[in-house]
Parts: sequence; C-alpha cells; structure tokens
Amino acid sequence: MSLAYAECPLDVRESLAAQYFANAIRDEDMQHSTRFIDAKDLKSALAYNMKYEGARTVSKTSKHVRSIEIEDNTSRERNNKFESLYNRLEKLFNSSVAGKRNTFRRNPNVTCWRCNKKGHVQRECQTITSNQEN
Repeated sequence: MSLAYAECPLDVRESLAAQYFANAIRDEDMQHSTRFIDAKDLKSALAYNMKYEGARTVSKTSKHVRSIEIEDNTSRERNNKFESLYNRLEKLFNSSVAGKRNTFRRNPNVTCWRCNKKGHVQRECQTITSNQEN
C-alpha cells in the first residue's frame, strides 16, 4: 500500500488496506461482518477477524452432542473377513515380489566371460575353476 499509494495520507492508505482485506475474505458471513464494523486500519480488521474466527470455531465444537457407537456382529464379521482377505493379498504380493527378484530376463545372446558359453553372465557361471576346487 505504501508503494502503490505513496502520495496518499497514511489514514487513507490504512483504510484502503482494510477494505482490500475485507474483499479478500472468502467466507461471506465473515466478509460482511468485517465490512459492518467499518475498520479504520488493517490491524483492527485483522484483530476483529481473529476474534470472529475463534468464536465461530468454539461455537462449532462446543455443541453438546455425544457420539453413539453401535456394536453389532455383522461389522465385526466384515472386519474379520477384510483382515483375512488383506492378509491373503499381502502374502500373494510378497510371494510375487520374491519370485520376481529371483527371475531375471536372460538374453540368450549374452556370452559368459569365464566359460565363453552363451546364455548367462560371469557372475551366474556354474563352471568350476581350479581356484574354486581348493
């Protein structure tokens, strides 16, 4: 505001800042109440809105309503079925992942540097060398 309205007096800039602040509020009720108090500066508009929001939050949460939990066997049975299904899926997934780790896509054109045979690489070579025998 100081840069945009440098030639205006301070009280006019503060009033404009409060008006822009009120226009930027998304909640319609809060916006109307902020305009209604006719704040003269941004600090008082912000303080009012903080109080307003706090009071509204407290009034929403302080309703004297208790939640009721209904205990029935059907939900317990559904939970047990879900747990067993979830455990089965987890076992299948883990076995699938473990199987994929051990299976490599082998290129039949790959040649081993140790035995010069095609179909595997040196680290997978099954040929026993004279050093490995001892």
